[in-house]
Amino acid sequence: MLVVALGAGPLGAQPGDVPAHEFYFTRAIYGGGAGSEWGPRWAIDYPEADQHFLTALRRLTIVDATDGELAVALDDPKLRDYPFLYILEVGSLLLDDSTARSLREYLAAGGFMVIDDFWGTWAWENFENQMHKVFPERPIVEVPLDHPVFNAFYDIDRVIQVPNVSRAETGPTHEYDGIIPHVRGIFDDEGRLMVLINWNTDLGDAWEWADSPSYPLRYSTYAFEIAVNFVVYAMSH
Repeated sequence: MLVVALGAGPLGAQPGDVPAHEFYFTRAIYGGGAGSEWGPRWAIDYPEADQHFLTALRRLTIVDATDGELAVALDDPKLRDYPFLYILEVGSLLLDDSTARSLREYLAAGGFMVIDDFWGTWAWENFENQMHKVFPERPIVEVPLDHPVFNAFYDIDRVIQVPNVSRAETGPTHEYDGIIPHVRGIFDDEGRLMVLINWNTDLGDAWEWADSPSYPLRYSTYAFEIAVNFVVYAMSH
């Protein structure tokens, strides 16, 4: 694994290189899906969710995080400048061979990808098929609660289903048949977690609506804490 400024600078940067910030929260732009009234699928909750999370990260930790949102296409060569990648709504994800190869090289070089906000069997099947293009030889497995990602900063002792804002007060908290939340992952040969998959949950909505009096604090607190753990893990492994 390449470690540069706690993993925050460009992948492959040389010792002594100093990035403008230690950490950039980078959202993946991808093709696929018809979009919605809120825009393309990759841009759901963007940029408010990203901005709110970065504000929390700077307040809760000493991580030198940028204060602005950033979105980069999966096939953009500049993606390798940003080792932390956030991607959601992957029930609509479509990867061609070139993009799958680009993503595989990015992750193998030390990149870390967090998946969020996709629900139910149909979305899982599409995501699994797309990731098979990236890593046909690597299984997707449950990440156990004793894995370091769950105590990298905060101690997380259970996986909570985080609902979108319209379901947070009235329920049910799940969408489609996604009743049980999961944290799954893909590991490299050395045991590093490369891809962290939050299935049947919506951390981004909790970040976006954390300031709303109607959004329950228990969900936003969990969403911020577990995501801070993801960042600290990514920067230290």
